[in-house]
Amino acid sequence: MPSSTPYISFPGNAAEAMPYYQEIFGGTLDLMTYGDNPMEGMPFTPPPEAVAHAQLQGGLLTLAGGDDIGDSPVPLDGSAYSLMVMPGSVADAEALINQLTSTGARIEMPFAEAPWGDHYGQVKDRFGVLWQIDVPGVQG
Repeated sequence: MPSSTPYISFPGNAAEAMPYYQEIFGGTLDLMTYGDNPMEGMPFTPPPEAVAHAQLQGGLLTLAGGDDIGDSPVPLDGSAYSLMVMPGSVADAEALINQLTSTGARIEMPFAEAPWGDHYGQVKDRFGVLWQIDVPGVQG
């Protein structure tokens, strides 16, 4: 069955970001550096500590990422994209927002009941990733 997973190219801090996301969102993290599995014949020579690929599965989301060996902005510019998570309850969403903000994130849009009936807000984390947090309202 086809699937889709967001992939974030980090500006050299994937080894910090991906375990952080595991702590925040839960799940199982697989992380491989270029030093773990040298890839002979590549058109560039990445630092051995750079993350070649990481994948977080389970918990609230599936997320993949690695270090961009090019010129990613520091921090990432989350204005062109965002990732949405949908906790099971307003209380779970508020706890998630508190966990994010207590570790360096800032509120971009306060979490509150939205005109369409959901509870919705936005938080930009310390890595520059914009998280949309949505709890569906009661459908009538």
